[in-house]
Amino acid sequence: MAPRILLARHGQTEWSLLGRHTGRTDIPLLDEGRRGAKLLGERLHRGPWQGLPGVEVRTSPLVRAAETCELAGFGDRAEPWDALMEWDYGAYEGLTPPEIQKIQPGWFIWRDGVPEGETLAQLSDRADEIVEWARSADRDVLVFAHGHILRSIGARWLGEDVSFASRIRLDPTSLSVLGWAYGAPALERWNDTGHLEQ
Repeated sequence: MAPRILLARHGQTEWSLLGRHTGRTDIPLLDEGRRGAKLLGERLHRGPWQGLPGVEVRTSPLVRAAETCELAGFGDRAEPWDALMEWDYGAYEGLTPPEIQKIQPGWFIWRDGVPEGETLAQLSDRADEIVEWARSADRDVLVFAHGHILRSIGARWLGEDVSFASRIRLDPTSLSVLGWAYGAPALERWNDTGHLEQ
């Protein structure tokens, strides 16, 4: 079987709840986020996943992703990787979209990017590095990371421009699977939060 990449977005934080752009600021999980991480872990340790034996695990080193990984039961298998850190939002770090609209009317992050931060091209290159790593060996991989970088990985897995990520949103503590259909890269599962509905 061709390798797949399983994407786990970190649990809810105060800033994600408020819609603040949380790039490199190290915000901890809320209790709700910790609960969601445990539920995600329980799901991945039941059938059909069975704890994902043989899967290579990596996590963003930022605490909200690393703690999600730990609470889900994969901390002992995970390697931190800076490539999985969230988009560096530069001058827009910590701001909500309405606050940014007051500064830059008509702003759209997937078209306009952010001042003093990571460019769309840099974000795309980083997503390509992760996709290349995921496809590099005969095994599946599981990554714990953040909304915008995971959406970027989804876009680039499909061979789309990174701006396609604007059309594939992700909720906190969601599970997604990037795989194959008819020999071509495909979305097998996207933004699945069924484990949170218990």
